[in-house]
Amino acid sequence: MVLLVLVVLVAAGGAGLYLWAGQQLRHVSALGDYAGRPAAGRGTNWLLVGSDSRGELTPRQRRDLHVGNNQVQNTDTIMVLHSGGRAPTLVSLPRDSYVPVPGYGSRKINEAYADGGPQLLTRTVEQATGLRIDRYAEISFLGLVQVVDALDGVRLCLDEPLKDEKSGADFAAGCRRMNGTQALAYVRARYADPEGDLGRVKRQRQLIGAVADEMLGADVLLDPVRTKRVLDVALSAVAVDERAGIGQLAKMGWSMREIAKGGGTATTVPVRLPGVMVSGAGSVLLWDENGASRLFRALRNDDPIPTSDDK
Repeated sequence: MVLLVLVVLVAAGGAGLYLWAGQQLRHVSALGDYAGRPAAGRGTNWLLVGSDSRGELTPRQRRDLHVGNNQVQNTDTIMVLHSGGRAPTLVSLPRDSYVPVPGYGSRKINEAYADGGPQLLTRTVEQATGLRIDRYAEISFLGLVQVVDALDGVRLCLDEPLKDEKSGADFAAGCRRMNGTQALAYVRARYADPEGDLGRVKRQRQLIGAVADEMLGADVLLDPVRTKRVLDVALSAVAVDERAGIGQLAKMGWSMREIAKGGGTATTVPVRLPGVMVSGAGSVLLWDENGASRLFRALRNDDPIPTSDDK
């Protein structure tokens, strides 16, 4: 979801905007040093996170967004973006992935954020994938809604109807323009999706592409007032690691733009199907060890990734 900020930074450009945007950046401590951290590989790896924090929401907002009243902060979206000498790769890590969380035993990967915030989530992803995470960015429920609304909605297309009472999704097949609340419901739906969490991560990547199209459209880029308004909302919605700056965001923005336009690869870490029930954790997804190992080894070495039908 972090593309919500980055593509506009690249496309709009300009020294004044660049300096202004740098002053608006919010930073969070996310990259810690610890014994046994993976060695740096070739290229750059971003950890992109969509937080499901309810703490900033009013009771009405929680009701309208169908996110409940729970104050636990997990993560609905976890992706690794790799860029190097080849076309970039975006890998979704399903929130129900069952992996070791340092200090807590094996748990769903999204619980690492609740257990220890961005630093523990980053460490968990590094240990599970063998990739060193170089950069980090996150956006919340409310931030996502606000940015999509600042764009006056995004166009999304469904091959099949989607109705999920828990997320609030209720869409017929076909294309439509969704506002922020609708887009959130669309990407959070999973209980009515036969693919469950795997279907949800595909919709998350679809939303990234839709937002990229809007931000790179003439309606935004040729209207300085609207460009500034979208950037203002987006920069207040995102938080990045303590060392990230506008230059790094600009490079990441180009990578996301390339993927959205079909020039890179978007996939999900290989998993064993179906999911399994684990006492105390519920239904979880186990990674296919061989497939995941090949994928992450290719990213670490900046090699071509194994072929996949998941787009």
